[in-house]
Parts: sequence; C-alpha cells; structure tokens
Amino acid sequence: MNNRTEIGALILRVVAGLIFLAHGIEKFQDGIANTAEWFGSIGLPGFLAYGAGGLEVIGGILLILGLGVRIVGALFALLLLGAIITVQFAAGFVGGYAYDLALLAIAIYLVLGGSRLYALDQVMFRAKNNGTTK
Repeated sequence: MNNRTEIGALILRVVAGLIFLAHGIEKFQDGIANTAEWFGSIGLPGFLAYGAGGLEVIGGILLILGLGVRIVGALFALLLLGAIITVQFAAGFVGGYAYDLALLAIAIYLVLGGSRLYALDQVMFRAKNNGTTK
C-alpha cells in the first residue's frame, strides 16, 4: 500500500476510535442503567446497553492505539448494522441512519484494509518477528 493510503487509513481509524470512545463514555456518564432502560423501551434487551457501551469504549481505545483493528472494525460493523436496522432506519436517512451508515463504511474499510501506520500491532509484531529471526 502506498503512504497516502496508509495516512488515510490512520485518519479513519483514529477518528472512528474517538467517535466510538466518546459515545461509549457518554453512555456510562449518563448512567448505563438509563441506556439499558432506553434499550428496553425500544424492544431490545437492556443488557445489550452494557455490551454496546463497553465495546464503544474498549473498541474506541483499541482503534486509536491500532490494536486488533480488523476485529474491532468487524464488531463495530455488526453494532452499526444493528443500530441502523433496529433504531435509525425508521427515522429516515437524514437525521436517522446517514451518520451510522458513514461509520459503517469506515468500519468495513478497516476490516478490509486494516491500518498499519502508527499502529501498536505493527510495533508488537515487528518486535516479535525481529526476536524470532535472529
């Protein structure tokens, strides 16, 4: 991959990580029990709020750091598909699922292409490979 592609992937990875981290923190700051109650009010099991909030916080941090980017991207893609189908689609495109659709596209891009520039995965694997080849 060329350097411009890697810079683009880095930007997408870090921005998506920040967005998910902020949304996850907000769920916990507002009281995760309130989020669980809201999940229940729309017909979803309330315990899913804990999983969604935890994934957003932990996954956001992992994306920012560049750890498990493809796996986290896949988990976020599933989360976003669920959000679009269960909540956002009924609200229409603008003001509904457009934002989630953009994040879904970013998540899928990260699943397909990864992001190696300034990723801790690369540092860890490079160190591991350098240690085994000597």
